[in-house]
Amino acid sequence: MITLTGSTLTLQQMKEIVYENTSVSLDPKGLERVRKSRQAVDKIVREDRTVYGINTGFGKFSDVKIDEKDTKALQLHLIRSHSCGVGESFPEEVSRAMVVLRLNALLKGFSGIRVEVLERFAYMVNQRIHPVIPQQGSLGASGDLAPLSHLALVLVGEGFVWQQGEAVPAAEIWQRLGIEPIVLEAKEGLALINGTQAMTAQGVINYLDAEALAYDSEWIAAMTMEALFGITDAFHPAIHEARGYPEQVEVAARMLDWLEGSRYTTKQGEKRVQDAYSIRCLPQVHGASWQVLGYVKEKLEIEMNAATDNPLIFDDGETVVSGGNFHGQPIAFAMDFLKIGVAELANISERRIERLVNPQLNEGLPPFLSPEPGLQSGAMILQYSAASLVSENKTLAHPASVDSIPSSGNQEDHVSMGTIGARHASAIIKNARNVLAIEALCAMTGCSIRGAADMAPKTRKKYDALQTIVRPIDEDRIFTPDIERIARYLQQQG
Repeated sequence: MITLTGSTLTLQQMKEIVYENTSVSLDPKGLERVRKSRQAVDKIVREDRTVYGINTGFGKFSDVKIDEKDTKALQLHLIRSHSCGVGESFPEEVSRAMVVLRLNALLKGFSGIRVEVLERFAYMVNQRIHPVIPQQGSLGASGDLAPLSHLALVLVGEGFVWQQGEAVPAAEIWQRLGIEPIVLEAKEGLALINGTQAMTAQGVINYLDAEALAYDSEWIAAMTMEALFGITDAFHPAIHEARGYPEQVEVAARMLDWLEGSRYTTKQGEKRVQDAYSIRCLPQVHGASWQVLGYVKEKLEIEMNAATDNPLIFDDGETVVSGGNFHGQPIAFAMDFLKIGVAELANISERRIERLVNPQLNEGLPPFLSPEPGLQSGAMILQYSAASLVSENKTLAHPASVDSIPSSGNQEDHVSMGTIGARHASAIIKNARNVLAIEALCAMTGCSIRGAADMAPKTRKKYDALQTIVRPIDEDRIFTPDIERIARYLQQQG
């Protein structure tokens, strides 16, 4: 059980909640803050004070005053009208993360929402009731309005939820459970949808996947080095300490650890003086990607515990301020940065694949790792697929955050496009995982040809694990299932 407080949620805890189905509970102090904030909203309604989102319209309609008798209808109209997402739905793990993050943000007690709404969210997490949420339609300010509206629909008994991989009407689920849908009160609709939880939820999943893939890229590269008689001098600690980046130092140390005891790696001058950059500069390139991951982790853990709706309520309701915490620019930048960092892991991997298959570069391995060169093509087109994926990544890596389109009658005249960046980062991670799966297949084939007995003990364990799901290239076959199996294995290692 993980207790949500509104300010202490970590990526490790999100991993446990999302992937290990750990339950959540609500911090009593947080619930007390929520109660006080709600009392302030009720007081504003009673006193008929004009406050944005409580008794006014939204966006360009912010100057339209709403009668007290219509405040409930206002919130329901808001949720329905903003539920206009399109395209494929977010994966269920992203939906689950979105519910957790919205719940955690509301627990901060600045949003004026009732405790029973938060308790319903917690129930949804613990009972695995995950909204079906279309991926496309968010500008990333005023937050993720369309995706979060689809999330909020489930609370009011509309929309759909995931049940065993199928989209089922939320009304059916609540009826089956004997639970009435929530009837939203003043400000609650706005509090539910004004935030960055779609881009942040996808960002959390992206980070967890990217971190696992970055570790995987190192043992895969180590196997490639063994197949190519790689020179380990380039990982000497003094080189990396001389530059000073801790991430670079750490990658070099892990590479030496993976390769300790290998009879295939060499020293400078034994076979050649230097390796190509895709091997020799591995700590510098991978280390830089680890720097990106560190930046992204820092921003995500701030945003995961941030109040991102509008307006926010302070001083027991004495201060209600409209601001712009819903603007997704910090996460937009982080996701665009993540795209570049992960794309580079794939770029350098593809260059190592080329060295494994190219008879001019692969240290005497068969051309294209073919068991019968000419009659059988071996890994020739595997490199093509890797090249295609890294080329696609280059287009996806274009920063989404440099774009902005005005909306709501030019009231919302600068937006972040952060959710687009997060979605594209997810696509890049999947592509990179497939590239690394191809490198793993080629590297294990190279090591098989050399003789696995002389591999380093740690890379040999990985080699043996791969052998349980795919064979080295011993004849031409359909390689798509092999790539998919290795990619699944890599994903599960996270």
